[in-house]
Amino acid sequence: MKILKQFGIILLITFVGEVLKTLLPLPIPASIYGMVILLIALISGVLKLESVKLAGDFMIEIMPILFVPAAVGLLDSWGQLKPILIPAAVITVVITVLVMVVTGRVTQAIIHHEKVGSKHE
Repeated sequence: MKILKQFGIILLITFVGEVLKTLLPLPIPASIYGMVILLIALISGVLKLESVKLAGDFMIEIMPILFVPAAVGLLDSWGQLKPILIPAAVITVVITVLVMVVTGRVTQAIIHHEKVGSKHE
C-alpha cells in the first residue's frame, strides 16, 4: 500500500506538469515541468525523499522495459531510417562519448571542489 501512495504522489506531480504544459506557452515538455516540481519539492523539504523513494526505486528498476515500445517503433520505421543509419550512428556515438567526457569532468571538478572546501574548514 505504501508504494501505491508514493506512486500516486509521483503521478500527481506528473499531472501538475501536464497542466503547466497546457497553460504555459513555452516549448518545454510536461515531463521537465514535473521533474522540476519534484526537485523543488524535495530540496525545499515540502516532500521528503522517503515519501517517493520506494516508488522511484521501483520505476528505475523497470526502466529498461519502458524502452521496448520505442525500440519496436524504430524497427517499424526501418525503411525510413535505413538511408540515415550511418550519420545517425556516428552522431549517437560522438554525442555519447561527449556526454561521458563532460559528465566525468564535471564530477571530477565537484569532487575536487569538495576536497578543497573541506580542507579550508
